[in-house]
Amino acid sequence: MTYAQRHRTLAANFTRIVEGVTDWDAPTPVAEWRARDVVGHLASWLPGFLSGGSEVEIAPGPGVEDDPVGAWTHLREQVQGVLETPALAAAAYDNPHTGRSTVEAAVDQFYTNDVFMHAWDLARASGQADGMDEAVCEATLNGMEPAEEMLRASGQFGVRQPVEASAPASERLAAFLGRDPHWAPPA
Repeated sequence: MTYAQRHRTLAANFTRIVEGVTDWDAPTPVAEWRARDVVGHLASWLPGFLSGGSEVEIAPGPGVEDDPVGAWTHLREQVQGVLETPALAAAAYDNPHTGRSTVEAAVDQFYTNDVFMHAWDLARASGQADGMDEAVCEATLNGMEPAEEMLRASGQFGVRQPVEASAPASERLAAFLGRDPHWAPPA
């Protein structure tokens, strides 16, 4: 699967969840976030990440506070456009924190994976099925576990939560990220 195809597939699941949200102020498994903040997180960090390591820029879109669906749709289309434009996708990406690669590889490693993992948060917040592919969860978890110390030191992950070793990969991944794998919105 190409980077563009992988993004399209994982973003389609996230889009399904975004379109099913009925309460954008609902709490999420991330204590400080409301449902709209999940989209806001994705929309806020990627533009600076790209422009900080390449000449590629994401055009500003609708604000998350007023239009979370529009903000997500705009972001998804902008990223897909970058990944499907050979000159942009293959452009050099150089960041002192993440190293040298291409724009498409950096987007895949950091952003597309973030979309994949935050689908769980938004689905839980909105009472929807997360659509998480267990094989992708297993591969993601296997890829992250060797770097656990560095990832935790970044401050971007909570304390690993307890979960049975036999739990589905999606629950083990959520627990690794610091989420309670059995979290549900308050009644």
